[in-house]
Amino acid sequence: MNKPFAVSVSPDADEFLACLKLQAEPKRVHPIEIYLDAEIEDEIASRFDLESGLTPSEPFFMQKRRIVVQRFLGYDYVLAGAKGLAVQIASKNAADTSELARNGGRAFVEEGRGPIANWEEFERFVWPDPSKADLSELEWYEKNLPDDMCVLGGLAGHIAEELSFLMGYETLCLALYDDPALVAAIRDKITGIHRRHFDLLLQFPRVKAVWGTDDMGFRTGTLLSPDQLREYALPAHTSYAKMAHDAGRLYLLHSCGKLDDIMEDLIGTVRIDAKHSFEDTIEDVADAKAKYGDRIALLGGIDVDFLCRAEESAVRQRVRTTLDRCGTRGYCLGTGNSVANYVPISQYLAMLDEGRRWSR
Repeated sequence: MNKPFAVSVSPDADEFLACLKLQAEPKRVHPIEIYLDAEIEDEIASRFDLESGLTPSEPFFMQKRRIVVQRFLGYDYVLAGAKGLAVQIASKNAADTSELARNGGRAFVEEGRGPIANWEEFERFVWPDPSKADLSELEWYEKNLPDDMCVLGGLAGHIAEELSFLMGYETLCLALYDDPALVAAIRDKITGIHRRHFDLLLQFPRVKAVWGTDDMGFRTGTLLSPDQLREYALPAHTSYAKMAHDAGRLYLLHSCGKLDDIMEDLIGTVRIDAKHSFEDTIEDVADAKAKYGDRIALLGGIDVDFLCRAEESAVRQRVRTTLDRCGTRGYCLGTGNSVANYVPISQYLAMLDEGRRWSR
């Protein structure tokens, strides 16, 4: 079996967190991802025989395997959250044509009309009950995660995103003018559920940062106007960040799209500690690092489309160039979005390997 990495690394959660806090320059590059698709994790575990000594039928097999996979890949953390708090949305399925195809295909959110388009549907909608949230994964990690790793809590905080999921983006845009009280009522329900989720996450000492996720933009701007985001979404994120900071934790934000018009709000008012999700057609992460890197950490940025199309040599050169510009203080290496199941494993591993090799 070929080893994918030329340099061995061990997790160091303390140094990883210091990197996110813009403290001293870490000794090495620390990688980060919002998640790996299950198909990617399965393939890596199988290809590199990472399930040896584990029994699939044993309790918490997936959590045990995730620790092994994360350590193998060089991550300092696992991602975990409360289960059972997802809202039910309308979606459509299509065939998954990737090499590591997903059983059941790939789901796409219905953009026209969601399950709540009027007050009657709002009143009868079945909302998740935070009192019934499943905390077993968090509880297990609290007791069993190796001391040199930490938990990133999430993913939660989808305010603008879930407004569009529950109403449908087209319906939401009309309702913002025709029935803003309904939009506000849905927002308040969503905000309350996510506040409780963050509350639950912050009960666990091993959770050192929480990851808010809320796609608020697209390629050329925000999906709602900046003022609408300031009214309907950013106050919730401000409260989540305050909860995290009051508990001595970090608040990381994943948000896709061109957010130039609200970046100062995110940094100065919401007080995010780090920004994730970058796309070459919007902004190179190194340019964002030059603009904002003295105030927040920047995460990822190796464009997913680039990873899918580029030769390995180009991937390695891109990683070196990015690290030369960003350094390791307040920057963690990773994809621009996530390790989707259509990202070639070879290109993903080359990105990580080149990060391990890099030095000033």
